[in-house]
Amino acid sequence: MSQQSLLDETALETDIPSLPGTIMLNIRSLNLTEEQFELLCRDNRDQRIELTAQGELVIMSPTGMKTGWRNSKLNYYFMQWTLNDRTGICCDSSTLFTLRQERVDLLTEKQQDGFAPICPDFVLELRSPSDTIAFVQRKMDEYMANGAQLGWMIDPFTKRVYIYRPQQPVECLEDPDVVAGDPLLPGFVLNVREIW
Repeated sequence: MSQQSLLDETALETDIPSLPGTIMLNIRSLNLTEEQFELLCRDNRDQRIELTAQGELVIMSPTGMKTGWRNSKLNYYFMQWTLNDRTGICCDSSTLFTLRQERVDLLTEKQQDGFAPICPDFVLELRSPSDTIAFVQRKMDEYMANGAQLGWMIDPFTKRVYIYRPQQPVECLEDPDVVAGDPLLPGFVLNVREIW
């Protein structure tokens, strides 16, 4: 297992192109409120929709079978650890968060049923065929800027895992066997080879 800088040829993408199966709309001038965005998502339940910090509406196609399988496996491993550890909650990849730093216990019942106005302590992004490296890295940077304490970006196509921590350079693991979550996720070890 080797480490390398993020400044490799795949990470030098600076502009986010229109991705296959993904539509990106600049809606900055609309100034959607959180409530309006939530209504938009509720009115279009069959769509995977995100709103970036830059005011871009991202409409993504459903995941393919292999990405869905990877997502299910990752969710299973994290849910199993969460049920044993009992210090937090685990949400699936379709959960939408508003990036803020309030904690789960402070949320009202209505907020818990809607889009949680919190930033998770840990985030994992699994790159799908329609994602560019730059697109997913930008999402990870937003999570870290809003209070995430640990982030993993798993790229099954290059067999790399990018590890994000606050105020630290991003670490890139080349084809690792495992990735450990300590100290934030004590005892959690992901066998990455099962995801490739």
